[in-house]
Amino acid sequence: MRMKTLFIFRDESGVVLVIALLMMVVLTLIGISSVYTSIFEIKHSGNIRASAGAFYSADSGVQVVVANVGNFNVPGKYSNNKYDPFSDPNNPNPTKAKVTIQYDTTQEGPPQGSGFSAINFEFEHFVIGSTGRDQMDLSIVRSACSLEQKVVKVVPTLQGGY
Repeated sequence: MRMKTLFIFRDESGVVLVIALLMMVVLTLIGISSVYTSIFEIKHSGNIRASAGAFYSADSGVQVVVANVGNFNVPGKYSNNKYDPFSDPNNPNPTKAKVTIQYDTTQEGPPQGSGFSAINFEFEHFVIGSTGRDQMDLSIVRSACSLEQKVVKVVPTLQGGY
């Protein structure tokens, strides 16, 4: 009986098959994990691109509004201290951002660190709110970004005696 047991352990036929199968399982697991990693990276880079597109859309909405000084003339344009600049045909909206300008009547005086004297100037404070969306229509959920920028209009005042 003892001789028969030793003979079974000495017979090495089929060991190569077992080792080859184990190696194939290991290599298959490495391949599957590589595919999943690649899919994750592709989705992640798409999300980053979409969020950057939304940010630049919102930022360009602010820049288009700031470039037109006429948007900050309060009489006649503002209703309840708010104004939608893209309701005016003089303001192009190439990025389809939604922008509102809020005339802030609670703020007075110059902005901090501006170096302006409050005696020679009046200051009108505005807050521009802009919401931009990703311009690509490839996914069901589109990225959105909201920005706020404060703008101060400096108005020179007449000096006494001049």
